[in-house]
Parts: sequence; C-alpha cells; structure tokens
Amino acid sequence: MRLLRSTDMALRVLMRLAVAGGSTPTTREVAADMGVPYTHAAKIVAELQHRGLLTARRGRGGGLSLTEAGRNASIGALVRSLEGEGDVADCDGTTPCPLSSDCRLRGALRRAQEAFYATLGPLTVADMVAAPTGPLLLGLPSVRAAS
Repeated sequence: MRLLRSTDMALRVLMRLAVAGGSTPTTREVAADMGVPYTHAAKIVAELQHRGLLTARRGRGGGLSLTEAGRNASIGALVRSLEGEGDVADCDGTTPCPLSSDCRLRGALRRAQEAFYATLGPLTVADMVAAPTGPLLLGLPSVRAAS
C-alpha cells in the first residue's frame, strides 16, 4: 500500500512539530525542513488545524504548535482518515474489473489493508519521534538554529 503524498506530508509536519519544544515554527519553515512545497504544506496545516491536531497563530510571535491531541494521535487512525475508505485496488473504476463479483483478491487486499491500519493503530505521533528519529529531526539545520 502506498500513502498519498498529502498523508505522508501530514505525518512529517506533525513529527516536525513534535520536536519543536517551545519554538513555534512557521508553515514556511516546516515546509522547508520537511522538503515539501510551501503551498502543499499550507493546505495540510489547514487540514491538521481543522482536525485539532495543531494550532496556527498568525503575525508576530505566531507559528505552529502541536496540540496534545496531535501528540497523542494514533498514526493508524490518522492515516485511515486521511487516506479515505477506498479499496487498495480500484475494482469498480471507470473500467470495472470483470472478476469483481467473485474475486478472492479483493477480499485479500482488504484484509491486508486492515492489517496495515491495525499495525499503525497503537503508534502515536509522540512514538514516531522517539530515537533515532527525534534526534535526526532536531539535527535539521533550521531546527538546530531555532533551539
């Protein structure tokens, strides 16, 4: 299973904010740190703010910060909600698969997808920034300069 690019970016943004400590980086700074385009990061920040996972303040002294809900968010639940409930394979797409009525593959792929989410379910954003990832994030040039 491959994550949507927006889901990957959302996870990286949350992880970056999880190591921010008392600093409040801007969307532009987080985008640069995580190697994602600013326009995409801004859309993702807005979505994560809407979900209550981060706060964003404008103006002088503003910036982004992770909420407690964001720190404790289940990676599995977050990925599931960002990815949507679609099947791994598009059996009913514009050209429906002729096997879809009696296909065993579709069920096997659905079970594999559920196992994927179940594996990620108990993990939180805070878990994702434990060593070695957290120290690596803290080693990013702009994060180091802000500390």
